[in-house]
Amino acid sequence: MGTSPPPRTAGLLAAVDMGSNSFRLEIGQIAHGRYRRIDYLKETVRLGAGLDANGLLTDAAAQRGLDCLARFASRLRGFAPSQVRAVATQTLREARNRDAFLLRAQGVLGHPIEVISGREEARLIYAGVAHVQPSEGRRLVVDIGGRSTEMIVGQGRLPLEAESFRVGSVSLSQRFFGDGRLTEAAFRAAQVAAGAELEEAMTTFARGRWSEALGSSGTVSAVSQLLVASGVTGGEITPAALRWCIARCIDAGHVDRLKLPGLRDDRRPVLAGGLSILYTLAAHFGIDALHPTKGALRQGVIVDLHERLMARQRARGGDMRDASVAQLQRRFDVDVAQAQRVRRVAMALYEGVAPDGGADSRRELGWACDLHEIGMMVSHHDHHRHSAYLLAHVDAPGFSQSQQRRIGELVLGQRGGLRKIEHAFVNDTFTWQVLCLRLAVIKCHARGEVDPHALRLARAGSRATLSFGADWAAAHPRTVFLLEEEAETWNRSGPLQLVLVS
Repeated sequence: MGTSPPPRTAGLLAAVDMGSNSFRLEIGQIAHGRYRRIDYLKETVRLGAGLDANGLLTDAAAQRGLDCLARFASRLRGFAPSQVRAVATQTLREARNRDAFLLRAQGVLGHPIEVISGREEARLIYAGVAHVQPSEGRRLVVDIGGRSTEMIVGQGRLPLEAESFRVGSVSLSQRFFGDGRLTEAAFRAAQVAAGAELEEAMTTFARGRWSEALGSSGTVSAVSQLLVASGVTGGEITPAALRWCIARCIDAGHVDRLKLPGLRDDRRPVLAGGLSILYTLAAHFGIDALHPTKGALRQGVIVDLHERLMARQRARGGDMRDASVAQLQRRFDVDVAQAQRVRRVAMALYEGVAPDGGADSRRELGWACDLHEIGMMVSHHDHHRHSAYLLAHVDAPGFSQSQQRRIGELVLGQRGGLRKIEHAFVNDTFTWQVLCLRLAVIKCHARGEVDPHALRLARAGSRATLSFGADWAAAHPRTVFLLEEEAETWNRSGPLQLVLVS
């Protein structure tokens, strides 16, 4: 949970949204079910414009991001780790060198950064909108980012359908308006490209499935503001208003000559791509009026963080990730009784070597136990590899891609040799987690009832001592045989020495 916050930050939560066009820092507070903004910082970083043809983040774009995060870190001074959640979206989902950037970025920000999937981004966007602008009606929420567009249909606070599409204002502007020219032909081509990406969603988000359309975040906000400043609408975005905007762009002929009331200079280079997506959405999905909303990803991150903290304090349900784990167990027909046995043993062992371990490390080990056999649905042979692959790639609401990969690495290491996970042994916490998981899997290999305290694990530097009673060893010779093989594995190629004592 992290250290207790000082009085000036007590009760506050912070979200860092590392988008493809802008980075945002939101500091808020949730009390009695209501959201209150305390502070908000935004910088145009254009991280998405810094992806080169090989999918690598350029040094210049990376430095812009790091400089911004350094300023955010200054504002976050005094916040406990449990009060802050930083998420990254499409650009870092795509960047091939994202791990190197994230390592530097986390050092600058002083907090972990999670890369979230497109569907998780969509879920959090809806959570932000539903909390800031509540309604019981069925609504379509659209969020056009720099390199992706999220669409969600939901009712109340429940998202019913959520999807992310790889088309955004920055990427489309670079592709069709990269030379700065604003022509009718370029707009037509951009709309065709956007339509090709969004076409598969026409049934899922069809006009008959919602009664109100809301637009979240930068593109919608920018277009709404210029329509108000120009006296075209009261802020709502309509097909006629979009045609007016596109016509003004074509009249200007070039981005450098584009002057519209209410349009900020930093928004001009990506306006054409955003307008193309908006017009395509209006035409394809029958959106007569898209109303801007103040709710967005950053508020959704704070809402989700608040719910996680409340779930921990109550020591019961409320964390979306627990619900996702249960759903995955059902989906992949997991032997839940076996998963629970492995969890009980692994957690008892981990308590012996990491009594002061963080709540996150304990929860991730528990989730790895819950899901270590989901690969059995694919094949019994090498099921640990199938389990790891599924965990790294499946849509699991509440989890970031980063966290899913960590849990997948744990699950991959549940059996077999250690070389396949030796790169992860640089993390001391991971090493002890995977040892506890492996020992628990061995202890429970017979798939019958077990005493979770029959094995005791102690830690002294890089030496792990596993002790058990002589009577237990005599009653379980096959398990002892497997434990002896496990000790040989660690002593031969692991970062720890495992010693058995009876």
